[in-house]
Amino acid sequence: MTESWKNELTDNLCRAFVSLNDIESVYAFLEDVASIAEIKSMSQRLEVARLLSMSKTYPEVSRETGASTATISRVKKCLDYGRGGYQSVIVQAEK
Repeated sequence: MTESWKNELTDNLCRAFVSLNDIESVYAFLEDVASIAEIKSMSQRLEVARLLSMSKTYPEVSRETGASTATISRVKKCLDYGRGGYQSVIVQAEK
């Protein structure tokens, strides 16, 4: 693996997410593995990505999510130059 943060432990975390079959199992795992603040932050970033992918403006996204312009900018950078993670999740959620 090329990126330094990817290792056996992060592989195990990814496998854990993939193994979950329903939303209640995901909620249970998230509550055990992350703080409520961390979960809310991830949820906010996903919503920011969804709104940006709908061509909403930064002020609109900020107003709808409460996200700072720094967070919106970081998410936008991932949408434009990242590995496609947000896009794949957004597409799956629309199904």
